[in-house]
Amino acid sequence: MRDQVRIERVEDELAPASGPPAAKGGGKKRRRGGASVDVSDVQFKVPSPETERKLQRRLIEAAGAFEAERFADAHRLLNSIDSLAPGVAEVLELRGLASYRMGKWRQAEKDLEAFAEVSGTVEQHPVLADCARAQSHWGRVDELWRELGEASPSPELVEEGRIVMAGSLADQRKFADGIRLLEQAPRAPRKPKVQHLRRWYALADLYERAGEIPKARRLFAEINTLDPTFGDAGQRAKLLR
Repeated sequence: MRDQVRIERVEDELAPASGPPAAKGGGKKRRRGGASVDVSDVQFKVPSPETERKLQRRLIEAAGAFEAERFADAHRLLNSIDSLAPGVAEVLELRGLASYRMGKWRQAEKDLEAFAEVSGTVEQHPVLADCARAQSHWGRVDELWRELGEASPSPELVEEGRIVMAGSLADQRKFADGIRLLEQAPRAPRKPKVQHLRRWYALADLYERAGEIPKARRLFAEINTLDPTFGDAGQRAKLLR
């Protein structure tokens, strides 16, 4: 599972733990942020080939349950896998995401911290930061944001971290700091991608919360012009008078 997760619910962009979207798909792949991630070739260090095949099938089933938003079922299956083959990066990652989607911040944090250590990646740092944010651990959110910046992963992943960090600042009523963080992001291309629209939505939300209504209205309207299907941006623009 080597692809970033997106914190996707645009209608509540700055709310803690809005969560990656579940997507439809076959049992062998699970989708996070619109990218298919194959879990069928995960290797388990167990002595019996039969046991390894059993665990592989169970992981595919867990991935399918996650896709179908049956997060408790996915969690149960992943627990059974971990009891037989502990410390597998993909299992830790998926179980952490299932806990995250169920709002179990501490459990999610534990597994995703372990995943980061085992995998050596920052792929789930935005989700980890959102877990810390949901628990009002502001210092940890800031630490994860710095680590993400130092690692310089994909632009999409950095944008996710930026949105969470801005949300953390907003939670502390540091609206000016959150606005500055989003405004100072790298300039979007002439044809903005989804991550740019998501950042602008978050910025418009902060403008509104900070009382800068004209700015919020213009930005929501611009998002709606670029993509009329993007969340409730058009509706929010009309309501801001």
